[in-house]
Amino acid sequence: MEPILSFTAVALIVVGLIGQGFELRKIRVSITKDEDLTSKNMFTNKRNLKWYVMIGAGLVLLYVGRQFP
Repeated sequence: MEPILSFTAVALIVVGLIGQGFELRKIRVSITKDEDLTSKNMFTNKRNLKWYVMIGAGLVLLYVGRQFP
């Protein structure tokens, strides 16, 4: 059970990071004004929430999988 949990956790983290990268690129391309292009506005955009949840779930699964020998 532990290897499956670990592989799932790593997969969630990797997919979340890659997805967030593509989402940030789409946000950057869609912004027309320079003042909206700050990193604060890009990282707090609502479209990134699903990727943050996926990365967080992967980290939690990785932590839980390491707790049980």
